[in-house]
Parts: sequence; structure tokens; C-alpha cells
Amino acid sequence: MRFKTFSAALAASMALSLTGLPAMAQEAARGPNVDSAGTGTPGPAAQYALAQGLYALGLAQKDALTVLTAARLAAGVELKEGDLKLKETTGEALAGQEDGVDAPIGVAEMLASARDLAGEDETLIGLIEDAGAESSRGRIGGAMSKLSRLPAGQTDVWEIPFYGNSYAELAVLGDGDANLDVLVADENGNSICYDVSWSDKVYCNFVPSWNGYFYVTVQNNGSKRNSYYLLTN
Repeated sequence: MRFKTFSAALAASMALSLTGLPAMAQEAARGPNVDSAGTGTPGPAAQYALAQGLYALGLAQKDALTVLTAARLAAGVELKEGDLKLKETTGEALAGQEDGVDAPIGVAEMLASARDLAGEDETLIGLIEDAGAESSRGRIGGAMSKLSRLPAGQTDVWEIPFYGNSYAELAVLGDGDANLDVLVADENGNSICYDVSWSDKVYCNFVPSWNGYFYVTVQNNGSKRNSYYLLTN
């Protein structure tokens, strides 16, 4: 997999991101900050990312049951607005672009889509109504989220601290309006996860070897604004 046009803007963003880091981070020349033997259990960020993927699949296949499953998965995660640091936004917004929607699809919209696809199937309609009544029960916490409405042509860079020897996960979940390219790098600029596919939904998990900052670069390569969530555990 290669970086396409992402690489030039990414290199500039990463150079700025690494300026002014604590001495400990700049002196840590120990290779990528990842414990290759580290393991952990996927948590709320993984579950919410899976829900978004299933929803897209269900719509594409016009399958009410898949969309309902996505809604139930999403409803099982409590999103809390986290104190996530947007370090900078760079680039020039594309002129004359459309605004797009204000946020990624939520549980209520998923359930509404499931109802539409269910047609006259009373069994499915009953399951959807039950899911709506139970959507606020049994949620798992721990998913910190931040919403960014990123115009086409611009790039966000987030600075996220993670503890060493602790399972870390994050997700970038767009609204479907535009392609988002994503890179996760450590404080030394080593690539941890990256995605340059024609998608706006990316999940990344790893175990850092030591306490450190990680930089999440999100670039809108589409033709309209994309409103996306950044989720971390």
C-alpha cells in the first residue's frame, strides 16, 4: 500500500507535529513505540467502528437485520466527549465545496433505516422496536470521542498520549461524504497504522512499549466536508 498524494502533506504535518516535544520523547530513539508481543481485548472503539462498518454493509445489501445488528452494537457504546487535543489543522479548503452532513450516523438513524428496509416484516419490526426500547441499557463506557468537521483539502493532526504496556485503540469514523486518509505515528515519526483506501472509517490498535505521544493525521481528499469522530479508549 502506498501513500498517493497523502505523503507530501503528511510529511509536512508530521514535521510540525514533532516540534517542541518533551526531551524524553525526542531522546527516545528506540524504534517504533510498539510492543510487538503486546495483546489486549478490543473495547468500545472497536465495537463502534464495527457498528459503522456493518451499517454500511447492511445498506449496500438492503438487509434490515444487518442494519439492526449495527444499531444494537452502536447503542451498546457510550460515547463521552474526551479531552482530545487537536494540535493543528493545515491546508487550504477546496473552494465551493458542499458542507455535507453534520456528524456520522447515529443509533436513531440506524434504527430508522432498519425500519425502512424491514418493509412489512412484522417479526423484524418487532425486533427493531425492542432494540429502540433497549438502546440505552447495558452500555460499555470508556470510549472518548471528539467531532471534527474537516473541509476538503485540509488536514487535522491530533496529539494523543497513551501509557506504555497498556492496550491502546483508536478509530476515525467519517460520515461517508468524502475519503479520509489516516496515519497514526509515534513521537519519533514511526508509522503505527495507516490507511489510504477510498474509505473514511479506520480502526487502529496496538500496545505502546513506553508512555508517549501519538499523532493521528487525518486528511480529507474528497470534494466536500467530512464530519468524523475520533475515538480512543
